Amino acid sequence: MKGTPIKKILILVTILAVPGFLYYLLQEKGKNRYRPLPIFGPKEVASTFHSVRGTQIPDTIYHVVNDFTLVNQNRDSVSLSKYDNNILILNLFYIKGDANGGGATTRAVKGFSETYQHNKAINFLSISIDTKDDTQEKLADYAKTLSAKAGKWDLLTGDSTQLLTLVQKGLFLDAHQEHISAESKFVYSNMLVLLDSHHRIRGYYEATSQEALSKLDDEIKVLLAEELRNSRDGR
Repeated sequence: MKGTPIKKILILVTILAVPGFLYYLLQEKGKNRYRPLPIFGPKEVASTFHSVRGTQIPDTIYHVVNDFTLVNQNRDSVSLSKYDNNILILNLFYIKGDANGGGATTRAVKGFSETYQHNKAINFLSISIDTKDDTQEKLADYAKTLSAKAGKWDLLTGDSTQLLTLVQKGLFLDAHQEHISAESKFVYSNMLVLLDSHHRIRGYYEATSQEALSKLDDEIKVLLAEELRNSRDGR
């Protein structure tokens, strides 16, 4: 019977120690298990280095989407640099294509914009590939039907040459115009593109695939955690 109080004390100490030990594992060991999202596009090894546990690791220069200046539904000039430090989800569209049943990407973005409407770290950019017909006035009317609030979800148009460069060389997406039976039609990628705060491409997601959209939702959260961790580490 004399050993009973000692056993109780040991049990109590164990109960109190376990949460602290688990916290230590999550904070220290968990860092080693953390897997950030991949970075898409060409890359090259830099001449600079960073240190990881005393080991010098060469830095990598990743592809970034170059800055641009386009016009949104409110006739405001919008540049990519406006969204420094923000996560971006981009997609291609054109109003007539959406009206003809081709608006999978727009519908997907609308859903995500509603989900993350109060998260100031996330913005949405929908880029019209029909620069001739999708005027700012039409974008303004279309934005109202989508409840797309400028500054959170910008519908963009602008110079066709700049847009083509952005789409093909910046986002690595396909978009071109075809003429079938005297009717003009745009063929373009249904991908949603995820950019981090440095404007690097972190993922592509097919708008017609629910599995891909669920993956995007998960990876937005992963990227938010990565951005928060990097900001705390001063990176």
